[in-house]
Amino acid sequence: MILLTNSNRKIEIGGVFMLEFIVCDDDILITEKVSNTISNVMMKNKLVYKTLVFYDYDEKFMELIANKECIRIYILDIETPSRSGIDIARIIREKDMESIIIFMTGHDELGPTILKKELWFLAFINKFDNSDKRFVKSLLKSLQILNVQTKLHFEERGVIYNISLSDILYITRDSIDRKSIIKTEKNEYKTYKTLLELSKLLDDRFIQTHRSCLVNKQRITTVNRMKKIIQFDNGLKIDLLSDKYKKELVI
Repeated sequence: MILLTNSNRKIEIGGVFMLEFIVCDDDILITEKVSNTISNVMMKNKLVYKTLVFYDYDEKFMELIANKECIRIYILDIETPSRSGIDIARIIREKDMESIIIFMTGHDELGPTILKKELWFLAFINKFDNSDKRFVKSLLKSLQILNVQTKLHFEERGVIYNISLSDILYITRDSIDRKSIIKTEKNEYKTYKTLLELSKLLDDRFIQTHRSCLVNKQRITTVNRMKKIIQFDNGLKIDLLSDKYKKELVI
């Protein structure tokens, strides 16, 4: 077992639990790839976390799932030298209905079997078929399900910005001041960072609707495509919707 952690501090979910990622795969290249992806996603979110890597469902792994002290995200291989990931998921669910399970395997044919087991898993990903994008989306979805508050976090000219992504309505560019404006329900923040720079710090709930605008699609209530008006859940309306991007705006 390898322990990877960026801190000994705890992160609270719902005020109680620390977040752990549990990765098991008998291919060291896969575990390294998965661990690096987790690090990249969590680096953007600026959350404290712990990643535990196993190469088999061995005794230490079984001891771990028997002692649930925190909310976890499991990334499980279907086939390892000793046991099946399907059996492991069943054991996890006997003790833990809260943590997230993601299957990452090369056995596509086992998908229907897993569905019949009613294991309450989030995703079934083929690790040999363009898995990176799906895995990132699954991680972000996991954080949303677990209600982890993700942040837009950066430092500029001695000022530290730490803004909850769920609070952001949209981000636009002021061509006169040459600043980006981050609009939340109660505040407005200005930064010299470009929209491109900011977009790299955001997750997939943010999409581009105009060459000078990124919006939080989870905060949108209605879109008038004829008038090119977007309305948010607080009643605010903007007209930053161009023909180039409006087809991609699905809510």
